[in-house]
Amino acid sequence: MWTTVALISLFTVAGIWATDRLEPYWGEDPSRVVVDEMVGVWITLLAAPAGHIWYGLAAFVLFRFFDILKPLGIRRMEKLPGGVGVMMDDVLAGVYGFIVLIVARWLME
Repeated sequence: MWTTVALISLFTVAGIWATDRLEPYWGEDPSRVVVDEMVGVWITLLAAPAGHIWYGLAAFVLFRFFDILKPLGIRRMEKLPGGVGVMMDDVLAGVYGFIVLIVARWLME
């Protein structure tokens, strides 16, 4: 798990760096940059046990729910400058999805 957390952190930093460099050419929060979405889903997937497709699907749906609706401060993260704002709204959506999935798993046990 710690290797995955390290990779998520590395991709988050790389996403901030890349987005900062690409925004002058592709515009604000370019849709061609998808590393922010990948990182958000990976964070939520940390709560899914390996090999359980339904938990993986639930993780994806939870991430998209928070990413689309942007509740609980996620929209404020978007307003941060440059690559930080692009990445942090999806990181926070991933964290919220992670929390909901952990609680759901705990309640089902």
